[in-house]
Amino acid sequence: MKTLIGGAIAAALGLLGLAIWSGPFFTLIKGTIPAMLLLGGGLALYLGFDELKDTWKNDSGVDPIATPDDAVDKQKEEIENLKKEIENLKSAKE
Repeated sequence: MKTLIGGAIAAALGLLGLAIWSGPFFTLIKGTIPAMLLLGGGLALYLGFDELKDTWKNDSGVDPIATPDDAVDKQKEEIENLKKEIENLKSAKE
């Protein structure tokens, strides 16, 4: 209930303030809208260009997720070495 009353008071004061200071309010809006359009357009350009670069990478046949075979072999070898080390530690503990 307090929120409802507070919201009603804030809305009434906002409407009263808009009626009294409508000139400065619209001046603020006139200055803010172009800046927001400029920032929003710049962000849209950046995101669009980034998406276009990703499309170019996929069209060129380069899969950014795939790993080379030698890297996979290296990882498998490292896993085998770690398994052997774990077995050695287990046997040394017993």
